[in-house]
Amino acid sequence: MNAVITGGTSGLGLAMATALAESGVRVALTGRSAERAAEVAGQLPGAIGIGLDTRDRDSVRRAVDEAWTRLGGIDLLVNNAGRGMNSINPRFLVEPPGFWEVSPDDFQAVIDTNLVGYFLVAREVVPRMLEAGGGRIVNIAIRPEAYRRPGFSPYAPSRAGTDSLSRIMAADLRHTGIRVNQLLPGGTTATGMVPLDALPEGEQVLPASIMAKPIVWLASDAAADVHDERISAVDFDEWLAAR
Repeated sequence: MNAVITGGTSGLGLAMATALAESGVRVALTGRSAERAAEVAGQLPGAIGIGLDTRDRDSVRRAVDEAWTRLGGIDLLVNNAGRGMNSINPRFLVEPPGFWEVSPDDFQAVIDTNLVGYFLVAREVVPRMLEAGGGRIVNIAIRPEAYRRPGFSPYAPSRAGTDSLSRIMAADLRHTGIRVNQLLPGGTTATGMVPLDALPEGEQVLPASIMAKPIVWLASDAAADVHDERISAVDFDEWLAAR
């Protein structure tokens, strides 16, 4: 099993890359800095690091070419690279910006990374998977209640878009050998995208490692036929038992 994880140098991406690499999956993790990606990958068994800016078509094409060549194919794509509300306002939890207060450039940057980036990378990988006879895509998501949270634009709209995109990807690929699913932490995670010192009192904070068990399972033979599911990592054991 060969996997590509976008945004794999920190946070959820690094937690998933670590879990997959330690389970025996050959991992290519990407980041906007090729040097940083190589440095982080060097700390994981068998992993490689590749520079990739998911907003740039040429960068996406070059990175996918490199990953496919160096890994000898891509069996699993984890679309994870993202830009959070902290890029708009580091104090967004205590000073939530109205949508009209967000600059067009900032709005565009989040949409380009979180939504267009998922599309561009999947668009580059899927034809290769189809030719190879199959593959798996996992798109990282958020809780749907965040879609209408005050002060959460443009992050929440971008993730609502990836939710819809994931469903359409699953529908378009239903009769192929490619499986598409979504995976979300299921709560606020300690990734650096949320100022933990400004969280409402009593709000649970999940470790990034919450994603380890479900992503390893989604890469396993047991998940070969799982398709168009939206899996919450915090509820993964209960979800799996219900299957």
